[in-house]
Amino acid sequence: MRVPSESMILRAFLVALFFSGCASAVTRHPVAAAHVALTDVNGAAVGTAQLWQEAGGLVHVNATASSLTPGPHGIHFHAVGRCEGGTQFNTAGAHYNPLNRDHGLTHPTGPHAGDAPNLVAGDDGRGNLSFTTDRVTLTSGSTTLFDADGSSLVVHAAADDQATQPAGNSGARVACGVIQSVR
Repeated sequence: MRVPSESMILRAFLVALFFSGCASAVTRHPVAAAHVALTDVNGAAVGTAQLWQEAGGLVHVNATASSLTPGPHGIHFHAVGRCEGGTQFNTAGAHYNPLNRDHGLTHPTGPHAGDAPNLVAGDDGRGNLSFTTDRVTLTSGSTTLFDADGSSLVVHAAADDQATQPAGNSGARVACGVIQSVR
């Protein structure tokens, strides 16, 4: 069996983006891409996220999750690339915050690099979220998600109020996945 090379995986990822309606991202010449496999605290697969970075630095995120309670859920980049479920993913550390800012997209001295809009789940427990950020990178630098201990993406049980310190009252960590480079 032939093992695909990293460049083959990146090409397949970009083709998938194009055919999934994200052609505009492909035309911006992504310089890096990443994938996240989200699991719940019992290890069951509950979602995925695709990330890609434009040459200008803007990072695109498309996340899907299932098995959630209906309504909004906080979703954040966390500082450590570890997702051990038995401890509500405490191994993922705090929100990713390399620039030492306050939490919340609406906080006057924020946001953390790891802050994001809420992911909203429907009555069926499924949710989708697409957003962009210039507060993290998938390439080298002071805000890279690929620092020495990596980073993770965490979904919380409740909505993020986007202002309360340190995590927006977003509650327990219900899903987590380590951010993996596809380059």
